[in-house]
Amino acid sequence: MPRTIFLLRHGQTDFNVRGIVQGSGVDSSLNDTGRQQAARFFAAYGHVPFDKVYTSTLRRTHESVQQFLDLGLPHEAHAGLNEISWGMREGTRITMEEDEEYRRVLASWNAGDTHARLLGGESPEEVAARQRPFIELLRARDDERTILVCLHGRALRVLLCQLLNYPLSCMEGFEHSNLCLYKMEYTGSVFTVKNFLDVSHLQVAG
Repeated sequence: MPRTIFLLRHGQTDFNVRGIVQGSGVDSSLNDTGRQQAARFFAAYGHVPFDKVYTSTLRRTHESVQQFLDLGLPHEAHAGLNEISWGMREGTRITMEEDEEYRRVLASWNAGDTHARLLGGESPEEVAARQRPFIELLRARDDERTILVCLHGRALRVLLCQLLNYPLSCMEGFEHSNLCLYKMEYTGSVFTVKNFLDVSHLQVAG
């Protein structure tokens, strides 16, 4: 019997709206839109009998699944799921159009140099390394048949590459948006994606 893993990116924050990178060093809360997104996800999936909820240690992931935690579901927070560190640039606006260093680092990643990083920040390889203990834990706990994991955009891309055996240079292929869902199935040996960048729950009226 395959296991089911819901991988969820956190809801919207004011930093997301303003194009300011948060990384692992900015512990922001959801804004009103983010809280509405979280409520809509709960309305769509609150009936699912999750055995465990996993989050990063950052507030925005906890707030995104708070209604599930309020049901009394078992919960663990893992620093391995925290967002990539953007180093000295955390809390500042970074865009492809305006930022040469950011463009250069992303181009390096796409070209296969996944050890590149912004000044003071982490590389995708370092993020992947700290995620691996969580992945091993995930594989080992086969009594948890249905789980919910809430994390961050870049961390989600790195995790998907690892679960699906893609090189980290392919991570841009895994698009994400606030409160998007990647629904996975795990057979005990192979992870597959059943729902890719699913946001249908956000389009529910009300």
